[in-house]
Amino acid sequence: MSYHLEGRLLEVCNCRVLCPCWIGEDPDNGTCDTIVSWHVDKGTIDGVDVGGRTIAAVAHVPGNILKGNWTAAIFIDDQASQAQEEALLKVYTGQAGGPIADLAQLIGTVVSVERAPIRFDVTGGKGTLAIGTDYYAELEPYLGATGGQTTLSDTVFSTVPGAPVFVGKAPTYRSKNAAIGIALDIKDHNALQSTFVFDA
Repeated sequence: MSYHLEGRLLEVCNCRVLCPCWIGEDPDNGTCDTIVSWHVDKGTIDGVDVGGRTIAAVAHVPGNILKGNWTAAIFIDDQASQAQEEALLKVYTGQAGGPIADLAQLIGTVVSVERAPIRFDVTGGKGTLAIGTDYYAELEPYLGATGGQTTLSDTVFSTVPGAPVFVGKAPTYRSKNAAIGIALDIKDHNALQSTFVFDA
């Protein structure tokens, strides 16, 4: 199985800014409740065009992120065809190997795989992520002294292996999933954005 994916990441969690998970430290609250979403701008998986599709994970991380055992609910863009859904799930469950497989193996339990309307917007460094009615986040980048986005790179953990991420915060972050035990409605916590290129 082979794939080439180019796209963007939006990620938010209940850690304070900056989330310590990315440098291998324990989460601020002892556990971490996160939404990680990848939007494919262009790409193929075994010949299946998945451009324009989004996949997201709502996850509870029970301790240090590198120790795995996450509990997650997976959401597929409801505009995806059956072939696109199957292809994306093969990649993001690690079956297709490559850079995403190392990340996928950190998930211990998947409570559900669902289709949902997903809104994934990034304009001028600001982002909005909405999955159905239970998940919503606004994301804003931090800017450096020269006006560029503050960047984090070469970290021990990454949801976009090999790519730098833009450090930010979420003015609004709402997430509700009874199966995982998540019920959040918080402001000004950690957020990250990135662009990625994955090949396998």
